[in-house]
Amino acid sequence: MDTPSSAAAVTEALSRINEAWLKGRPGDIAPLLHPTIVMVFPGFGGQIEGRDAFVAGFADFCANASVHEYREADHRVDVVVDTAVATFTYVMVYERSGERYRATGRDLWVFARQGGAWLAAWRTMLGVTEEPVGTLPIE
Repeated sequence: MDTPSSAAAVTEALSRINEAWLKGRPGDIAPLLHPTIVMVFPGFGGQIEGRDAFVAGFADFCANASVHEYREADHRVDVVVDTAVATFTYVMVYERSGERYRATGRDLWVFARQGGAWLAAWRTMLGVTEEPVGTLPIE
């Protein structure tokens, strides 16, 4: 295990990533990403590689969806030398094409320390469920 300050730095980087896309500024996450970051799609049904493709996925979501509610819980960060694994559960209600959806799951990120900065290097989402909810709030 590494120092608590490393876990706090990873937590801060992940918070900045989530804050940026939630505020509709997906381009702001680029400096927090490793140039060769990999995003594995839920269910391991494919992947994208590279910072530009990763940011483009967030940009597409921000351009085509509106987040009505978002909540995270069960945060955990484990650090071993220059690698960190961060995970949390989430609940989100968003609207796309006039339909509302409730999405839940666990977000899993791997960070690498480079030059003193923690950069996101790999991500997937586990146990993802998505269902239409109309206008119901998060329970």
